Amino acid sequence: MTSAPVPLPRRLVAEFLGSAFLAAIVIGSGIAAQQLSTGNTGLQLLENAAATAAGLYAIILMFGPVSGAHFNPVVSFADAAFGGLSWRDAAAYLPVQVAGCVTGAVAANLMFAQAAVSISVKHRASGAHVLSEMIATAGLVLVIFALARAGRTASTPAAVGAYIGAAYWFTSSTSFANPAITVGRMFSDSFAGIAPSSAPVFIAAQIGGAAAAVLLISKVLYPALTPAQAGMAVVPHETGEVTSADGNPRLAGGITQ
Repeated sequence: MTSAPVPLPRRLVAEFLGSAFLAAIVIGSGIAAQQLSTGNTGLQLLENAAATAAGLYAIILMFGPVSGAHFNPVVSFADAAFGGLSWRDAAAYLPVQVAGCVTGAVAANLMFAQAAVSISVKHRASGAHVLSEMIATAGLVLVIFALARAGRTASTPAAVGAYIGAAYWFTSSTSFANPAITVGRMFSDSFAGIAPSSAPVFIAAQIGGAAAAVLLISKVLYPALTPAQAGMAVVPHETGEVTSADGNPRLAGGITQ
């Protein structure tokens, strides 16, 4: 059997497209909720959260087999900290994740006949929001790598979707938990938007929450997490094309292509 690394550009395309779909789902469902349920903020949040949870589940399944479906710089850098992804690749993922989220925001605006770019004026930078983003991001990283350590990554798409859907409600920030989507959401003055002045505070809180989760996992909860296990986050993905003895190409996990 022979194997070859999956080219980085292929993984970057998957991360770009997945991030774009993520932003389109979050922002597009927010615009739809705003238009369909005018004046009912609770119902708008329910609609936005439900669409995001379901959409996140779907896009992880869609792009996970190629790149692992990070769509989030803090997940990529946490993976690098655990040895599952090289620091070089994590750094390469970051700009395409951000660019994908901005592209998805523009697409969402256009799908609802709005200006391609409309800078949000929704200010969110309060102490409660900062704490919310730290907790939401820490919880997301914990969910992903706890399942990787337990060998239950097949459950990760549903678990991540469920966690983010729930975090819309148990955090005052509605759980951005992702620096790339935070940047993307600046470009839509809609229900899901965030003012540019609030974004740096959110991103700092997200980085802090992810760092705390990495320390908690590596020092307390799962110190035996191996690079091979971390490399399966968010979901098992190709680490190379393996050719079996019969000459049929297979994924590294043994699935015939």
